Amino acid sequence: MIQLAPSILSCDPSQFRPSVAEMMEAGVDWIHFDVMDGQFVPPITFGADLVKSLRSLGKTPFEAHLMTLTPDAHFDAFVKAGCRRIIFHAEATHHAHRLVQTLHDMGVEAGVAINPGTPEDVILPVIGDIDLALVMTVNPGWGGQQFIASTLKKIEALKRARPDLDIEVDGGIDPTTILGAMGAGANVFVTGSFLMRSSSIAKGVQELRAACA
Repeated sequence: MIQLAPSILSCDPSQFRPSVAEMMEAGVDWIHFDVMDGQFVPPITFGADLVKSLRSLGKTPFEAHLMTLTPDAHFDAFVKAGCRRIIFHAEATHHAHRLVQTLHDMGVEAGVAINPGTPEDVILPVIGDIDLALVMTVNPGWGGQQFIASTLKKIEALKRARPDLDIEVDGGIDPTTILGAMGAGANVFVTGSFLMRSSSIAKGVQELRAACA
């Protein structure tokens, strides 16, 4: 099933609350929070308090994408803030299996992400245990980058390894690139800059769903 998970990264920080409310009203499937610590990637974004402050807006599930050097140090805060799924980077830990177990023990879904320069092989040892694999289709850290087409091969390989796995892509998603990612096997799409460039968030969501159809 195709799912849209808009990121708030490209939103005006002073407008996070109305932007998330508009995303929910547009019928998106998830709200995606790009959490950056200034170490795993250069920028610093926000923490669990922001996520918690937005939880009262509606029932659309939240997911936190932890672009941090010590992801497990933040699990508890983001689960308590209302996230249903936590995604950490394979590059940030030698203990991916333990972190997946920890998240499941906390009652939330576990996702593992990889950067464009990381081979999909690093996910294979835990592919039977995770709920989602996230393939970065741009280099993490900033919105508005161009989609890296070579990442499609990694999506295809993960889909072959586990056909029922939810595969999410993050970066450069618009009505054109979403088709290639979907064709490779992805079914969950993070989008940010495209929605902010659209005449409205609702209109952008409609265009993406129409492209998938």
